[in-house]
Amino acid sequence: MHSLMVIIDGLGDDPISQFNGKTPFEYAVHPNIDKLLSHGSYSEISICGNDFAAESLGCILRLLGVEQKDFPLNRAYLELLANGRDISEYEMVLRCNLASVSADGKLVSFNAMGLMPEEMAEAAAICNELWQGIEFLHLSEYRNLLILDNDAQILHNCRIAPPHESMGRNFNELLSDLKSKSLLLKTFIDETTAKLKPFAKEGISYRIYPWGPSERKVLPSFEQLHGIHGAVVCKAEIVRGIARALKMPAPVLPGTTADIDTDINAKAQQTLEFLKDYDFVAAHFNGSDEAAHRYDYRAKADFIARIDREFIGTVLQNTQQPLKILICGDHVTSCVTGKHSAGKVPVIAAVINSENTAPVIGDYHDIHKFLMGASD
Repeated sequence: MHSLMVIIDGLGDDPISQFNGKTPFEYAVHPNIDKLLSHGSYSEISICGNDFAAESLGCILRLLGVEQKDFPLNRAYLELLANGRDISEYEMVLRCNLASVSADGKLVSFNAMGLMPEEMAEAAAICNELWQGIEFLHLSEYRNLLILDNDAQILHNCRIAPPHESMGRNFNELLSDLKSKSLLLKTFIDETTAKLKPFAKEGISYRIYPWGPSERKVLPSFEQLHGIHGAVVCKAEIVRGIARALKMPAPVLPGTTADIDTDINAKAQQTLEFLKDYDFVAAHFNGSDEAAHRYDYRAKADFIARIDREFIGTVLQNTQQPLKILICGDHVTSCVTGKHSAGKVPVIAAVINSENTAPVIGDYHDIHKFLMGASD
């Protein structure tokens, strides 16, 4: 029997007063999920627990059955893999956001708020000049990577707060430890700050924010882990990088994005195609997490409703063979705080077109047993 895991990134949330104390998932209209629940199971579990930080890298790797000892350090390396690049053991890679900073020096946005995508590309081009010792790689919109020689001080002894969890804090203080440990990166940050001044508008300037240093890491393949063939439907770089590291196909689909404007139907059609040939398919939706980081609880609830209508509904209507389905979040992303946490996320498990029943999911081991036939 084939299996489908639907990961709604940041599905867990805090109660929203404007929703009469309901979370965005509880408030959202999701008749197809409700249909699954009528002959399935519902539970709430923490994917990461107290084992590691509540972040998509570790949580999604855990959902796919990768042991914690095999987790890469931070996610930049996997995002590099997602873009068809690799590095040697003598190099490292950092994530590099284009961030918005207020006139009094505080970080007000981790995603270049106030700039159009075309302006972000222009800003990236300015940063992507020939820098001795640094390769600048533009991914999309505000997302970039930096590749440079491996530096153990930066990899293991540098404090850099994630920008999406640092709103309102002083920009220079946030990067002070990094700049003190690397003259190369200090120079890069300071010189790009000067070069980006023409983009300033209405009291907002734009700066690069390097963070999340990572190094090369080889992971076991999904087939080695579970003895079955798997594929992934996603757009977010981190998830495509995970798929590439686990040797799972994850094609780039036209019209899909890593936000709420993604083409959900395109993901549904690719999922149906994959289910014909693969034992296991994971479909990932990142827009719910992005909406929560923007404190937009209504957009998050609406996106969940769209996933239910355009993805879950389409899969149910077009699947005649027995299928195990599990819908879950990877971590909590609060629309109240805009931050991740290790709280519990909804988990819905069901079996369709079969007399078999789904178990109640008590922890992540139960997910592996249900979907991948794993035994721990």
